[in-house]
Amino acid sequence: MLFRHNSLTLKSYSKINLSLNIVGLREDGYHFIDSVMLPTTIHDTVEVRVAPYSGTTTVVCDEVLLQRNHHNLCLNAVNAMRERYHFKENFTINIHKVIPVSSGMGGGSSNAATVLIAINKLLHLNATQEELKEIALQIGTDVPFFLNPRPARIQGIGEKIEFVPCDHNYYVLVVKPLKGLLTKEVYYEENGHKGSSIETEALLKALKDGDDNALPSLVSNGLLSAALVLYPELEDVIKEVKELGFSIVSMTGSGSAVFVLSDNKKAIEKAEYTLIERGYKVEVGKAGEIIPQ
Repeated sequence: MLFRHNSLTLKSYSKINLSLNIVGLREDGYHFIDSVMLPTTIHDTVEVRVAPYSGTTTVVCDEVLLQRNHHNLCLNAVNAMRERYHFKENFTINIHKVIPVSSGMGGGSSNAATVLIAINKLLHLNATQEELKEIALQIGTDVPFFLNPRPARIQGIGEKIEFVPCDHNYYVLVVKPLKGLLTKEVYYEENGHKGSSIETEALLKALKDGDDNALPSLVSNGLLSAALVLYPELEDVIKEVKELGFSIVSMTGSGSAVFVLSDNKKAIEKAEYTLIERGYKVEVGKAGEIIPQ
């Protein structure tokens, strides 16, 4: 965390879903979920700077795919904070992207949560964690998780967060195919599919115990069948990653990123090189306990 007069620069972490179960649908279209998430050290960098002479807030991102997104979640975060705390300040928000776009790793939600944290600190609003969580829920279902990114079970529409024990930090390798998937489209497609049976309690026990023999059969994503309808080639990506010798492999979120968890650093590094050579976008980090902002 770096203070520079009227600006604040923070790491904006990503997440992977060890499990994601769709358990219901609200009348407003929001899905009820039951998911186990791990934060990862793969992160964007977000600088929020007070712009005292500007009549508007601007967001600048070095990811071309996001440059035209005029209704991005960071602006929504500023507007939600302004509505709650009635400040007049505007900001310049600079985002250096590393988290792959349309990957299911929560990059946009994480950026929004980071903006909430930064504004609270810069303007000395003294908002409580619970107040920030209420605001975060207005922005998106994954946003509350990133206010304090730790291994957690997420339920409801993202408002129920239960921190869970994780035996250790794993090495994580994330493979992002060229094609991304839009969360809205995957969830819409999911409405016509029956999700897989997910043993959440058994998964939590294996995670707590560090039982890597049990984890491969327990890691599961109820959105995978819907994602495969929109992007059938994703099945080949998962198969390709498993053929490199990994057993804990799954799609994260609504995809299209596929992740690997392993204790074997050398195997992860070798796979990283191999998959980059094959044309994939690959990021490597750790997954587990992350220091809060």
